[in-house]
Amino acid sequence: MASHEEEEEESLDQLPGTVLATIISKLDVASICSVASTCKTFNACASHILTFIPSFHLLDIAPSIDLLKPLMPPNPYLKSLKLDCARLDDSAINVFVRDSFHELYLHNCANFSGKLLSEIGGKCADLRYLYLESVAEKRGRPIHISDLEELLRGCTQLEELILMFDVPLFLRHKFAQVWALASEKLTSLEIGCVSSVMVTELLSPSLGHHRSPNHVRPPILPGIQKLCLSVDYITDTMVSTISNVLLSLTHLDLRDAPLIEPTSAYDLTNSGLQQINQHGKLKHLSLVRSQEFLITYFRRVNDLGMLLMADKCANMESICLGGFCRVTDTGFKTILHSCSSLYKLRVSYGTHLTDLVFHDISATALSLTHVSLRWCNLLTNHAIKNLVSNTRLKILDLRDCKHLGDGALRSISTLPELKILLLDGSDISDFGLSYLRGVINSLVSLSVRGCKRLTDKCISAVFEGSSKLELQQLDLSNLPNLSDNGILTLAKCRVPISELRMRQCPLIGDASVMALASMQVDEGRWHGCRLRLLDLYNCGGITQLSFWWLKKPYFPRLRWLGVTGSVSRDIVDALARNRPFLHVAWHAEELGSNQWDNSHGLYMHDYDEVDELEQLLEEGEYIDEEMMDVDNDAELL
Repeated sequence: MASHEEEEEESLDQLPGTVLATIISKLDVASICSVASTCKTFNACASHILTFIPSFHLLDIAPSIDLLKPLMPPNPYLKSLKLDCARLDDSAINVFVRDSFHELYLHNCANFSGKLLSEIGGKCADLRYLYLESVAEKRGRPIHISDLEELLRGCTQLEELILMFDVPLFLRHKFAQVWALASEKLTSLEIGCVSSVMVTELLSPSLGHHRSPNHVRPPILPGIQKLCLSVDYITDTMVSTISNVLLSLTHLDLRDAPLIEPTSAYDLTNSGLQQINQHGKLKHLSLVRSQEFLITYFRRVNDLGMLLMADKCANMESICLGGFCRVTDTGFKTILHSCSSLYKLRVSYGTHLTDLVFHDISATALSLTHVSLRWCNLLTNHAIKNLVSNTRLKILDLRDCKHLGDGALRSISTLPELKILLLDGSDISDFGLSYLRGVINSLVSLSVRGCKRLTDKCISAVFEGSSKLELQQLDLSNLPNLSDNGILTLAKCRVPISELRMRQCPLIGDASVMALASMQVDEGRWHGCRLRLLDLYNCGGITQLSFWWLKKPYFPRLRWLGVTGSVSRDIVDALARNRPFLHVAWHAEELGSNQWDNSHGLYMHDYDEVDELEQLLEEGEYIDEEMMDVDNDAELL
């Protein structure tokens, strides 16, 4: 008599192969691999699909070269590749670089040398989009200017280029001359680290080598419409050069992080602001001074500079200003009243920004959908009451506005389309948070990090009785009065979150981990299945017992885990070995997978499956009979 498994395989075999292939090809790569492990029929179908799928996106895990090879067979139809390369190096280039690519996104390329650039240039002539991050960050892996030259010469169809690594460290020599080889179709350029002097030299129409004095070098990057740069200093010279040379510019994003206080020659002033948008095509402008290394501001810009800039920015749709400490309400109001098409406004470190900026905003024609007012400490509830006259607000970032309280939440509750709400460090209470019941069904992301007055009651105030929630990201970090009881309530409400942050909560302990591990949100099919990120760094009650519940099969989709440094290093290493595709961090770094994340201290072991974790836990104080029976099959992609 045939077994149930054999009967199931026979029934699947009866389905036409084209039908199976059509269905499975709609899945992402990780899901295709999961399906392939269920039976021989699906395995064969998945293997076939990998030979013709147009896109291969695998950013949740960092595959080794041995894992990548069978997943990337010859495929002439492959147009798009997105890959976490943390476990790969130059030896893997021939495995994944294909001449059919139109889009290539490579994350965590620290183990590669400049050969990666030259090989892409040599093989990917039809490439339209290229993103490279952290190339050659490991010592002994150089990038030569010839590598960039090969890349620009070979990728003749390139339209968008993003280089998120330290360019001056490798490519200072002849940097400007090499860009003459760039594709004429290049419309978008982003460089994650470059000096303002290099940018100015790159764009300046200086005399060419071995040319007559009357011969002027043709313009570099004439088709650029979007330019995003992270520089050492934003200067008048650089801003003026960009504004005058790039005739088609519509999107300008400049960020700096000075190591020392800038002098007048290396700073932005009112004169530099006056040069912005010389050709009248700019739609998006971002000027931000980061305080990553030094508490510093744009001290040479005041309200006059904003007035001069506003005269040429009437058609602006998005403006981001960070670190303009001498600009008052007058300067910011000038922007709001001059830019009638503005839908996105971001201001950070607006030390003189007060409620008066939004006093008469309802009288303007503005229809703001994205507003960020971070570190604007003079704002009160009254400002938010006026701001919400823009009823189409979808993103509202009020982090570190410490004088905002329950009155602001009452106003926010009237926004029917709100998707993202960030309230870090505000003076809100449990009762005030209950106002969010009116918008909780539309929220995708909510952060109340550092709101010291919140207790366990805030969870029930927001979530109890709610249904059809779309919330995916929740940040409850640095809440001294949040305990396991609050997380038990969260689990009981079955909130389908995928990212949960609870770092620096002294009352959070093992019971919270057990509750989350047991939470069922997909009709009981999986335990804790939605969580992809869980940050427990410096939670006071986390012990060895939690690590039983962090083993497989619990949290099957977990990819990022933050744990406290007080936990045994051996336990942390053993967990990383038990779940080799889990990013385990214990150096207090913020977790996530975006381009600005610091991956220092992340453990991503690629060892054979050895349940060393269970051995270590058995030697400890806690023994859990249920976890002793956990099946240790290899983790699905």
